[in-house]
Amino acid sequence: MDISSASVKLVELGRNKDGELVLERCALEVLEPGWVVGGNIEKFDEVAAAIQRLVKKSGTQAKNVAMALAPSLVITKKIILPAGRTDEELEVLVEAEGNQYIPFALEEVNLDFCVLGPAPKAADEVEVLIAASRRERVQDIQGLAEAAGLKPVVIDLSSLAIGRVVTRLARAWEEPVAPAKPLIALLKLGAQTTSMLIIQNEEVLYERDQAFGGAQLTQALMSQYGYTYMEAEQKKRSGDLPQDFGVNVLRPFIDNLMPEIGRSIQFFFASSPFNKIDLMLLAGGTAALPRLSQVVAEQTSIPCRVVNPFEGMLIGDGVRQGRMANEVNSYMTACGLALRRFLP
Repeated sequence: MDISSASVKLVELGRNKDGELVLERCALEVLEPGWVVGGNIEKFDEVAAAIQRLVKKSGTQAKNVAMALAPSLVITKKIILPAGRTDEELEVLVEAEGNQYIPFALEEVNLDFCVLGPAPKAADEVEVLIAASRRERVQDIQGLAEAAGLKPVVIDLSSLAIGRVVTRLARAWEEPVAPAKPLIALLKLGAQTTSMLIIQNEEVLYERDQAFGGAQLTQALMSQYGYTYMEAEQKKRSGDLPQDFGVNVLRPFIDNLMPEIGRSIQFFFASSPFNKIDLMLLAGGTAALPRLSQVVAEQTSIPCRVVNPFEGMLIGDGVRQGRMANEVNSYMTACGLALRRFLP
């Protein structure tokens, strides 16, 4: 279950007897502006009620749920530790190291870690990713799940969930053929924030958020055509838009979006040894706008496609395919959270 500033999304995955992934259920519930801001739950009761509606709408009988925190609410750091240690020994070392990077007392945070693999420069060391968030932020989303009768069993990072989806898809794509480890940029167009993630070989190398998103397009629709907020959101997802939408609303939005994309790419090149991106993916509720992927490809000179997180999956009987098709670009994080059960 993914909670963003614009909506709450739920994805339930399974496997059939042949081992193929099956999308059992997915559903989306729109949130009013101001209920969730910057990943912070500002209107707990209203969001909890929306999650209850979402669970009922989806028809799921599952109780265990994986959720995610926004990157702005999580401190992450890669550290190097001695190899050959038990989990208990690593935990002690991580807590000792964490004091250097976490600007809060350890009793005020939830702290976790995972071993990424051997350290790049020493065979007797391992690279470890540590993640920490203020305890009240974790308790907020736990409480939301519990209010809907769900049991939160995993709190993940949204960037890692997205990386999981991209990695699964990239393994199946024939493009790009070279290099063997393509550098993939994922542009997630959220309501309030546009996030750029650079992913290679299952690792998120870079992440940058910009305060620009689909909410600007929603506001433009409301101003241009007199829609209410809910009407504008619905029409944006369904594509039921006036004939002059492309000229009067879409073109100015894209003109404002492209410099943000260009800046994110240049910041990545300036801070890394890379100078070429092999593929650009678009995700989020705004990703499927007419011609957006074409314009991005033309102006960045990077092949671009809109990503479908459910590509290659079978569709179960519990999915309303017409509605899912209109909302599919919004399920990136929720799909990545559900994939934790099935991917190493």
